[in-house]
Amino acid sequence: MSQPVLIVEDEVKLANLLRDYLLADGYEVEWLTRGDEVLPWLEKNNARLILLDLMLPGTDGLTVCRDVRKDSDVPIIMLTARVEEIDRLLGLELGADDYVCKPYSPREVCARVKTVLKRVETVPLEEGTDKIQLDDNKMEVRAGGVAVALSAVEFRMLAAMSRRPGWVFSRDKLMSTMYTDKRIISERTIDSHIKKLRKKLDDLPLDENPIRSIYGVGYKFV
Repeated sequence: MSQPVLIVEDEVKLANLLRDYLLADGYEVEWLTRGDEVLPWLEKNNARLILLDLMLPGTDGLTVCRDVRKDSDVPIIMLTARVEEIDRLLGLELGADDYVCKPYSPREVCARVKTVLKRVETVPLEEGTDKIQLDDNKMEVRAGGVAVALSAVEFRMLAAMSRRPGWVFSRDKLMSTMYTDKRIISERTIDSHIKKLRKKLDDLPLDENPIRSIYGVGYKFV
């Protein structure tokens, strides 16, 4: 399944300009004009990144960002003319990855997209180690020239955790990340997947395993 950059912007001229620049940079692009269209779209499609305007008809961007974050770690860049909202945009409550203030240059937005995607798709580990890279086409994790194949569930779990280094993921959060169909999964199943994933990561030439257990809470990527 393709993973386009999703533009959510009700200003037609701005959206068309952003789309043209992103297409020229080689990205697939989809466009929505209303905030209340985002969650239904995400239920049927995957986005590589979301460019999300703050002021939208239907549902405002802050609410959309908060709602998306309940079930997804897709990177989100907020587009806003309201400078006073910036602290909230980047706060832990909302979980936006970056913001761009209007008026902006389409080139600047494309540069931010590239930077955020590079950050979430190639995660540096501690000094003295190699870099860990996730390849969603091959469902592999690589480091130091060594590649390890992952199951779809293991890959989604590692991708979600690595995008938020240091964040503690509860088992419930990992359940919603791994199983988007809302099936009922026990906590033991989560622990079993983590155990298998950690064993595979041990095969990579890393200084230490990046997945840590937080007793009584869940797991984090360091």
